[in-house]
Amino acid sequence: MNRIDSATARAIYDSRGRPTIEVELRAGSAAGRGIAPAGASTGAHEARELRDGDGRGVRTALARFAAEVAPALLGTDCREQENIDRMLIDLDGTPDRRRLGGNTSIATSLATLQLAAAVDGAPLWRHLAGTDDLTMPLPEIQIVGGGAHAHGRVDLQDFMVMPIGAPDWATALDWCARVYVAAGEFFRESDRLHGVADEGGFWPDVANNEAALELLVRAIERAGLRPADDVAISLDVAANQFYRGDRYRLRADAADLHPDAWVDRLAGWRDKFSIRLIEDPCAETDRAHYAAFHARMAGRCGVVGDDLVVTNAARIRDAARDGLIDAALIKPNQAGTVGEARAALDACVAANVLPIVSARSGETEDTAIVHLAVGWRTPMLKVGSITRGERTAKWNEGIRIAEQLRGGGAIAPLAGA
Repeated sequence: MNRIDSATARAIYDSRGRPTIEVELRAGSAAGRGIAPAGASTGAHEARELRDGDGRGVRTALARFAAEVAPALLGTDCREQENIDRMLIDLDGTPDRRRLGGNTSIATSLATLQLAAAVDGAPLWRHLAGTDDLTMPLPEIQIVGGGAHAHGRVDLQDFMVMPIGAPDWATALDWCARVYVAAGEFFRESDRLHGVADEGGFWPDVANNEAALELLVRAIERAGLRPADDVAISLDVAANQFYRGDRYRLRADAADLHPDAWVDRLAGWRDKFSIRLIEDPCAETDRAHYAAFHARMAGRCGVVGDDLVVTNAARIRDAARDGLIDAALIKPNQAGTVGEARAALDACVAANVLPIVSARSGETEDTAIVHLAVGWRTPMLKVGSITRGERTAKWNEGIRIAEQLRGGGAIAPLAGA
């Protein structure tokens, strides 16, 4: 039976203790659930959550789901993902999903996809790919968290590692875990171990942004691995957060920089620490310096768009055409539906832009993002750190999936890495 005969939405809690929406759909004995994640740093053009007047609750969104979305779902074929996603877009009727909420639409869209996989009797990754002849994505794992994830303790948001020399998923996670432990030892030995940021990376008790990068290199070496060969460094700058009045204002560095000087500083860090990927190096409105940085990094470092492109196919095409990006994050809740996220991924492939499937800072134990990354054959996956249950649920699901693949969890070499 493929027809949806039950549609329920409920409030559950995310990793920051905020309510979020879970949608559960049923067709006979089969069930599918989808959960909306939430970001801390968000792009101006991504799908908008619907929150109550307190800015926190989701009662209004749940009421609108019950009144409008659930009745429209009943009796529809759960295998018709494209039609259901279009129905959600049309029901909302706004360009940014503010009436019903992007949190409602992505939870419903994911629940539809999960239900179709359940009806198919297959895990979600296999339902999407139709085969087990797949490789695993390269993990991108946070070691130190900053920016909006750590109350601005340092300006840059994610200090991450990519195990580019690892042959398979199990080895990749082992290397990242060893780097994480080594970083924790440095903090502990200097009496600077003060907990973790939103995504599980260490709270950044360091002097400034560069000190966090230096610690990351030392942690890789202490783990017995080779920086830039076994394990590479990547950054999420999230520059929107400290771009004010046409200046880049770095609180941790006590610096107020003209955009030209900011590009110089970031390029200097790239060279000093052999950084392989830099996400959102400039503010989304500062396209001129985004382009300047991209041109300067040609052949040396990949530039990743997130707030700039917000999982939007047209924005990805425009950013690629204008010479701004080499890669783009794919965050389904930014788009609002699974279908729109897939269209953004397809736009990446067509424009020779590296797609990186990504979770958000406000997450739950839901593991759909890993299945999407594997089933969509994406080369990279960004989930956060390798601690906290909402993160390890996803990395551990990858271990289970890897065991079922024909290649045993092999990771394909990353082009340009």
